[in-house]
Amino acid sequence: MLPALSFLERELRGIFGERLQSLIAFALNAHSESSGADDHHATQDPVRTLAIVESLTERDLRGCASRIAAWHDNGLATPLLVPAPELDRSLDAFPLEFAAISANHLVVAGGDPFEHTTVDRDDVRRACEVQARSHLLHLREGFVEAAGNGNALALLIVDSARPLAALVKALVRLDGTHEIDAAAAGRHAERILALPGGVLTGVIALGRAHEIPAAEAERLFPSYLAAMERLVEHVDRWQR
Repeated sequence: MLPALSFLERELRGIFGERLQSLIAFALNAHSESSGADDHHATQDPVRTLAIVESLTERDLRGCASRIAAWHDNGLATPLLVPAPELDRSLDAFPLEFAAISANHLVVAGGDPFEHTTVDRDDVRRACEVQARSHLLHLREGFVEAAGNGNALALLIVDSARPLAALVKALVRLDGTHEIDAAAAGRHAERILALPGGVLTGVIALGRAHEIPAAEAERLFPSYLAAMERLVEHVDRWQR
């Protein structure tokens, strides 16, 4: 276990005492989502955690606020704090997020909050469709706003790479496949959508790129847009 996680557990125990029911770390394979990018930079991402507490008061929040600088200094992201009664009621509101956490987490302290909890796949489908349609609308809008400027189009594509990685991983979960990294999720999506190899994975690989040539963006965009249209149709018609 990372020393930072043990440190965070002690800190939260000092604030919540016995009301801290569980502490988990998640997004444990975030370094792999760079799809071949420099691992040194990828591993600098802060450690993300979720704390399930019996109750959460303003005093608790003030206590956490007083310690946040120390947590960040130890490489920790601000922990998600969820009162236990709210967890089950939040699953349908954030199905993609909680499905991702449930699929890949490490119990640091207490029980596993997802041991007897299931995210409904119909909720995942609806959230996946919202995410996919939003992504497609953003690409269309961005293309119009680029007004034929290849550099602006290149920026649009690069900026869309990380949201696309999250989207194809949601698609993998919807199809019942175990948690895999973004590159593998992209290949999975290309297979099930009958897309040429590299249409989605090529964009995902740009997740840590700063720029691509304008000519490359103009070549890539039509197939990227068509792939997103097919993805939206797939999610819209998805059945168990």
